[in-house]
Amino acid sequence: MLSAEDNDLLCRVEGDAPMGQIMRRHWLPACLSEEVAERDGAPVRVRLLGEDLVAFRDSDGRLGVVGEYCAHRRASLALGRNEECGLRCLYHGWKVDVAGNVLEMPSEPPDSRFKEKLKHKAYPVHEAAGLLWVFMGPQTEMPAFDPPVFQPSPDARISIAKIIVDCNWAQVLEGAIDSAHSSTLHASDMVPAEVDEASVANNQLWLRPSTDKAPRLVVQRTSFGFRYAALRKPIRNEATHVYVRTTLFIAPFTVQIPPNNLYNMAIHQVPMDDTHTTFHFIAWGGATVPDAASWRRFLGAEVGVDVDRRFRKMRTRDNDFMQDRAAMRDGNFTGIHGIPNQDIAMWETMGPIADRSQERLGASDTAILQFRRIMLEAVRDFHATGRVIGRGEPYIPHAKLRSFEGVVPMAQDWRTLGVAPEELALAPISEAAE
Repeated sequence: MLSAEDNDLLCRVEGDAPMGQIMRRHWLPACLSEEVAERDGAPVRVRLLGEDLVAFRDSDGRLGVVGEYCAHRRASLALGRNEECGLRCLYHGWKVDVAGNVLEMPSEPPDSRFKEKLKHKAYPVHEAAGLLWVFMGPQTEMPAFDPPVFQPSPDARISIAKIIVDCNWAQVLEGAIDSAHSSTLHASDMVPAEVDEASVANNQLWLRPSTDKAPRLVVQRTSFGFRYAALRKPIRNEATHVYVRTTLFIAPFTVQIPPNNLYNMAIHQVPMDDTHTTFHFIAWGGATVPDAASWRRFLGAEVGVDVDRRFRKMRTRDNDFMQDRAAMRDGNFTGIHGIPNQDIAMWETMGPIADRSQERLGASDTAILQFRRIMLEAVRDFHATGRVIGRGEPYIPHAKLRSFEGVVPMAQDWRTLGVAPEELALAPISEAAE
């Protein structure tokens, strides 16, 4: 359990909150590239760390993420005209470009130099891996953009599902690193089977070579966050082998979960504000990665079906997440369609910010405890020294990081499984902590 003070340190991201200040010193996903694919297309509302912003692609293809509210009278630029390399406010015609320069003030006298004295809020933007990324921290601290874990090469095939979740980012991330819940909550979608590895069956089910619902968890701290293994008894060769699933927490908001036979997977939990999160579920790899439409259909995250055009979900607490009790009577465990929707139902019913002082944690919560410990240490270290978690040494490029799943001999050291030689060379294996 956490004290109310520590819970606030972990969860709050708005204004001067130290966790938000840490987030600002990383490149943050602002929106999907597909949302601003069109030059002079409709601007897109973005909310990050409590700030209302607008993303757009201008006439020359340049990308901008700027403050939503016009500097003149605070009308929304999300309704503005995207034309001739800038956003024009509908109210009085003031126009800003991707860099925040005020280009025109038609409501001011022709000889006015007022626009030269103003600068509209605008953040640096980088487009990569199907996303627009922004840097919201001090420009003197802006790092070079590092490709994310799901873009190991420029030609990697990437599919992203996006859902706006109505709760704090930390409880979303804790769900992503919680391996133990998958055997219960997702029991109808992640099915035990006599297979050699995690496999996709008919694009509908994820098969696993284990019936073990109580994994033993072990954690290895790293410079990027931590790696942990969920160790389960396999269906075959239980006396001599172990089923290993490793998950990576890549600070401050990325989780790389174990792959299956067709694709790798990662999850982003990007804080919109203290009580809302942009959730990205990402599949990547080669030719066997499903296209975006198929991936979203499988997850229950189709635009126009499961989420609206702004990725706000149709399943809510008010309609019990469209839970189908008849399907439950017929054998479906949750009655909720889509793996992320099952998770969201759990996260949101904890409340906008979970009261962690009321929890009773057990051995299956080892990774969650480690996440909280690391991030609270990071907040206090940032406050004392200015150091930013995830940007320290030895720095391991995220595109080199890998998770693992498979049945291996018991003598195999899980800390070496799936780990790139470059990572082992930079960060020798440390002792794992229970």
